Amino acid sequence: MATIVKLLGSVGSPFVIRVQIALKLKGIEYKYVEEKLGHLSETLLRYNPIYKMVPVLVHNEKPVSESRVILEYIDETWKQNPILPSDPYKRALDRFWAKFLDEKCMAAAVKSLFITDEKEREKSRKELFEALQFLENKLNDKFFGGEEIGFVDIAALFIPLFQQVAELQLVPGDKFPKLHKWSQEFYNHPVVKEIMPTKEQQFGYFKARAASIAAANNAAASK
Repeated sequence: MATIVKLLGSVGSPFVIRVQIALKLKGIEYKYVEEKLGHLSETLLRYNPIYKMVPVLVHNEKPVSESRVILEYIDETWKQNPILPSDPYKRALDRFWAKFLDEKCMAAAVKSLFITDEKEREKSRKELFEALQFLENKLNDKFFGGEEIGFVDIAALFIPLFQQVAELQLVPGDKFPKLHKWSQEFYNHPVVKEIMPTKEQQFGYFKARAASIAAANNAAASK
């Protein structure tokens, strides 16, 4: 039988890794298609003409883009091993925290780690720690999803990705003991550890991503 599920992605992208983890947890076989940042294929541009970014999940030739949207699509399409709660209120809370992670935590983390201006970097780090404190207070079980990995855990994977793979200290144990322990538990989960990139792949992604952003900025400035 021909493969009906494809994933267009780039190795090292936290957003692509989210989708890979969800597919693995569900036991879904798929074909992975690597996209080169800065030189995206015509196929990807056709499937995601608005954002022109990975990941894109293609199921029966129908594309779905944006990682959080893809996670929900996967969970609704394949019912085994659910990653979102069945209770509507709890599902809404998970969606809220996943959005919070993207807009408040990951954005501040990227700035605090990679911005060159020292004053701005310190400001971003303060914002990051303030945001992470909310997650520290929320985490009461082994995972955000309880005893099993769930939607919020997958959304938060950039923490162990930066912490373990890139060796960047996001959640120091003395400041965020629960998040620090969670990060280790999540990273060492068999499914997660199998999918996480190597250090070389991760730094390769950072380099390619930075080059892609710089090229886009230069193109915009020259207009």
